[in-house]
Amino acid sequence: MGSPVFAVPILRDLADASDIIGVVTQPDRPAGRGRKIEQSAINEISLSLSLPILQPIKIRDSGVVDHLRN
Repeated sequence: MGSPVFAVPILRDLADASDIIGVVTQPDRPAGRGRKIEQSAINEISLSLSLPILQPIKIRDSGVVDHLRN
């Protein structure tokens, strides 16, 4: 779980060392002057590693909790 840039090397190392069943990160959001939708750094690396991504608006949503339990 995470979104910041500093987590990218950690995710890469984890992906090299083990099987990752999913990544939880913040939803894509508008950023910059143009308010263009941008992906988090973790989302970008997860896509490049073909990892399943979950981007819940609220982590405590019952559907998200059920998904994580499964």
